[in-house]
Amino acid sequence: MSRPVLETEQKALEINLDEPIYGAFAEIGAGQEVARHFFQVGAAAGTIAKSMSAYDKIVSDDIYGPELLGKGRYVCESRLYKMLDHEYGLMETRLRTRQPDRTFFAFADTVAAINYTKTIKGDGWLGLRFQLKPDSAPNDLILHVRMLDQDNRLQQQAVGILGVNMIYGCYRHHLDPETLIKSLMDNLRGRVMIDMVRIIGPDFQWVDNRLICLWMVKNELSNVAIFGPDGNSMHAGEFLYKKSILIARGSYRPPTLVQEDMIRHSFEQFRSESDEDPENTHFLTEITLDNLMSDGALDERDFMDRAQLLCGLHQTVIVSNCVQHKKLISYFSDYKVKRIGLALGVRKLESIIKETWQSNTGHILGAFGELFLQNVRFYIYPARDEATGNLITSRNIEIPAEIRFLYEHLLENRNIVDIEAFNPDILSIYHKAVLDMIQQGIGGWEQFVPTPVARLIKAKRLFIR
Repeated sequence: MSRPVLETEQKALEINLDEPIYGAFAEIGAGQEVARHFFQVGAAAGTIAKSMSAYDKIVSDDIYGPELLGKGRYVCESRLYKMLDHEYGLMETRLRTRQPDRTFFAFADTVAAINYTKTIKGDGWLGLRFQLKPDSAPNDLILHVRMLDQDNRLQQQAVGILGVNMIYGCYRHHLDPETLIKSLMDNLRGRVMIDMVRIIGPDFQWVDNRLICLWMVKNELSNVAIFGPDGNSMHAGEFLYKKSILIARGSYRPPTLVQEDMIRHSFEQFRSESDEDPENTHFLTEITLDNLMSDGALDERDFMDRAQLLCGLHQTVIVSNCVQHKKLISYFSDYKVKRIGLALGVRKLESIIKETWQSNTGHILGAFGELFLQNVRFYIYPARDEATGNLITSRNIEIPAEIRFLYEHLLENRNIVDIEAFNPDILSIYHKAVLDMIQQGIGGWEQFVPTPVARLIKAKRLFIR
């Protein structure tokens, strides 16, 4: 059943006419576009207790405190939380005893819209702290947005629409969180990309933020969503800014000893090849939407089984719709990531090389240049030839003669390197065979997966239907 999409003005007016909803707006950068919608549609006195903009950094620091965690950056998650803490606290202190029947909220945003020279593309953090009942603790909806309009005025307008969608969605769709997530894009398709959403609070304890990441990618809010080992949504700009990352794409259905071996040795090699502090390097596992739908339909329970195992292995997880690696590389490049490594099996490398050649015969140099950037390196895990038993590495895979010269250049330039340390005794383990054993109740599969994985599969009966 399709959901009717209301105009932004209709949403704002409906909230204004909902008597218990009452709150404050604090907006930094890109004007006061969210509050403006509620003022313009009428009946704003029933909703707005206060609206302000601490635009000057000195004034902002005086109200919310200096931004130390953000390293001097004001468009950051820590600034947003300081704003929400301050403004919601004032609502409770000033008005709770006088208006005990109200459901309070505090909306905040800190935004950098596109500048005249277009050196700033436009992004921001938006948050809503809100009650659903007057006597309950508040919930938080936090998100990061990247603006796609190429005009400052249009980006300001988009922020205003998004803020209204947030407030309306939280009060009207809180019982259906996927609809809430989808509604954030109402009247905004093609104008913004929302690449981090987090919902926490007493009224959302039953909602798993790992599923929210999946819904974001599935419903095209973003091509990329990230959650940490604790299952909470994360944003690349906050924990990867000017750092180095190694990413391993896989199905993880389930993670086997082969994947564990690839992860450990590729990351050790990645770290050893840099003069950076090891604390400035991060490892991420990636599952693509394409892989999740390999059986024809998206199975949320199957996704959660994989997510639980990866979190159990203390992994940070990317859910993406980046079938092509260059799309994923492009996403992280926007966050000034210093070095990007991609760990993958040699068979996958062979497939990537051939697909890139076949799809770009007219501009092969440009296509390979987009994939193998100067700060990008592919770390290749070997395989065993089933027929001969010989080891297959990046040095002896089959490469079309037409691009052999180009491939040799990539090897020479170390855009592609073999993972030097690996366990040759486990190369015959295939995750699909292990999954079949689990689902068919065939014993012995435990020897092919890490001990924590076997323990979790048994305890939670993962992959068993």
